[in-house]
Amino acid sequence: MRSISPILQYKYPNLKKTLLFAFICLLLASCKKPQDFEYRQAKNVKIETLGFNKTALSVDIVYFNPNRFGLVLKNVDCDVYVNSAYLGKFQLDTILHISPKAEFEIPAHIVVDISSVLKNGLNMLFNREILINLKGTTRVGKGGFYKTVPFNFETKQQISLF
Repeated sequence: MRSISPILQYKYPNLKKTLLFAFICLLLASCKKPQDFEYRQAKNVKIETLGFNKTALSVDIVYFNPNRFGLVLKNVDCDVYVNSAYLGKFQLDTILHISPKAEFEIPAHIVVDISSVLKNGLNMLFNREILINLKGTTRVGKGGFYKTVPFNFETKQQISLF
């Protein structure tokens, strides 16, 4: 590797440090916080196991990545609430590679507490709209650097039983 010429070194004794500092500033400025994923829809809802105390559901949740760069989603740990009542827990331990500016699906397996569903069953029967709330954490990253990110997602879902 060539060194700085003696003339430049004489005129600018801190040139290497200045260039290194400018490079680090440029690098830090180019890294920006990823935007939140946009919820699109839930599809392929299936009952996997039916029981008196617990029931297992599977659903594919579709999101959109608005970022101009891809990300890696390592795991999700989430509590699911319907009309502010605890419904169950959703966990994902699979690594998902998310493309930039693209939709992606998260396969969710939710264990539902039947007693909480029965408590709010009449309320859900008479309402045409339910409030779904997801609270939890996820690990996302890029280039081997991962960060645990908390999330609190809320949406209203139209239902029609009759």
